[in-house]
Amino acid sequence: MYTKQALHELGIKSNAISDAQKRQLDEQGFFIVENALSKDEVKILRDEFERIHAAEAEKGGHEVHVEPGARRISNIFNKTTAFDICLNLPPVLAAAHYLLGEIKVHGANLRDPNQGYGHQALHVDVPKRFVDDWWVLNAMLMLDDMTLENGPTRVVPTSQWWAPINVPYVNQGDWEPEPISAEDQKRIPADLDAPYPGEVYVTAPAGSAIICNSSMWHSGTLKKSSAHRRMLHLTYTRRDLPQQLVQIDHLTQALYDRMSPVHRYLMEIEPPGEGGVLRQKKREHKGWWN
Repeated sequence: MYTKQALHELGIKSNAISDAQKRQLDEQGFFIVENALSKDEVKILRDEFERIHAAEAEKGGHEVHVEPGARRISNIFNKTTAFDICLNLPPVLAAAHYLLGEIKVHGANLRDPNQGYGHQALHVDVPKRFVDDWWVLNAMLMLDDMTLENGPTRVVPTSQWWAPINVPYVNQGDWEPEPISAEDQKRIPADLDAPYPGEVYVTAPAGSAIICNSSMWHSGTLKKSSAHRRMLHLTYTRRDLPQQLVQIDHLTQALYDRMSPVHRYLMEIEPPGEGGVLRQKKREHKGWWN
């Protein structure tokens, strides 16, 4: 199987995102799709967030990252069937295929920062080896309204074309940054916490998908209000790169059985050598993306 075939079998065509949205992703680094999830779907996903978090509490997210000051849940597809609908969203899959080519699920993490937390320094999620070497697409699926008061994501439009900055160490792998051009040196701020010229605080209603190139400069911001800002970060990567959560290492019989052959391919959960699936050779992944 290959990605175009997988999307064809899901009934997802290239026009699932418009030419205008493709231009936004290319030029600005992100675009927003409202009503990607219905109100009823959002309510179900909120309820599941709360159910799982009540069980995991401060351990939430331990499979990937426990974050002080935020409620997190990872490995979600082994804990509930409710989020399976998010694997079928046409704009997300079409955008990932458009940006990355051959794709697979990279990660799926729920996050809700606590009041007084959520601030991050300006950064990019992944490195790159040349100017348009895209590694990851992030779909932020909003389970609550994202407002100026509850810690919206700030982004710097067009910055995906610039040098990667402040890449988390655990995401760097064997990447070594190239010398920074004089032009990019002028762009990089001395204070990564400070406001940046041209930055945008992204707001969107519940049910929206904020679809981003993870090479765009961005950060979380301080959550001033007590209102929830629950979000699913559903990420896709190229098939030659490691997953954040290596799904086959966490695979349960229940998850495997309920996934179609297409979803097994997109989640990369077929055992090596079975089902005609060729798994790419990768260096040791443990500790690479966590």
